[in-house]
Amino acid sequence: MVSSVGFRLRQSIKHNAPGLKFEQELWAHEKFVVAGIDEVGRGSWAGPLTLAAVVIPKDKRLYKVRDSKMLKPSEREVMYERILCWADAVSLGHASQHECDQLGMSAAQKLAAQRALKGLGKPVDHVLVDGHWDFVETLPTTAIVKGDTLSLSIAAASIVAKVTRDRIMCDWHEHYPDYDFASNKGYPCPRHKAALRMHGLTTLHRRSWAFMDNLSKQWDSQ
Repeated sequence: MVSSVGFRLRQSIKHNAPGLKFEQELWAHEKFVVAGIDEVGRGSWAGPLTLAAVVIPKDKRLYKVRDSKMLKPSEREVMYERILCWADAVSLGHASQHECDQLGMSAAQKLAAQRALKGLGKPVDHVLVDGHWDFVETLPTTAIVKGDTLSLSIAAASIVAKVTRDRIMCDWHEHYPDYDFASNKGYPCPRHKAALRMHGLTTLHRRSWAFMDNLSKQWDSQ
């Protein structure tokens, strides 16, 4: 059960609030449904690529939203629940580890984005994405470098995506405790690498990654 108790923003991030500049410019041009999207898991060796889409309300504010990387896990959990109650619409899209292998990461990211946007259940006028490139393509999109620190919509999406994927990986930890997924969330670290060398690949691993490919050959030869 997630605690509903609030938290006090640390001084180091207190003044790093994402703004509404991009959303307000679009609303002023009658782009009423603006979705911010962000992803997590792109650099992981195991588990899905997870992308969240969030449509924020024009007339209600939610404080303490920050780029998910700025918040502690417990703070993200609190804000996740608050975002779900506050936002006009929230949706998630995943690309499985198998789809990441089969399609490649760029195509998998596009697939997850389409799933998330479709899941919003409403026509979207414009999309705001974090980063350098438009991985949506089917809708008018603005790519914003460091968007998760500048756009409230994207920052909210970063929290939803991060908490969701972390929970997925913690669940998988129960099945594969040797890999320490509860701690590393599938990303490379010494314990994860050691477990791979000792136990080999799981069904959760992305086998097309260079390190995995070498490991697969090593195990296949034994």
